[in-house]
Amino acid sequence: MVTINVAVLLVVVVIWRLRRRTEARSRFDEKLTVVIVLALGVLIAPTSAGEAISNILGQLSSGVTQAGR
Repeated sequence: MVTINVAVLLVVVVIWRLRRRTEARSRFDEKLTVVIVLALGVLIAPTSAGEAISNILGQLSSGVTQAGR
């Protein structure tokens, strides 16, 4: 029996959709890509990888904020 991790499948779909030329995309295509990326974020967020990404982005944003002062 083969199981497919939904997050991995969504990563493949996102990469495939983003490789297309920008001129060929309609507004519906762009909205669909955003929805898929948001779903991917929801799936990744509660994992340890999602927490690590969140920590890195938090440190990066606080560093940028402090540099701007």
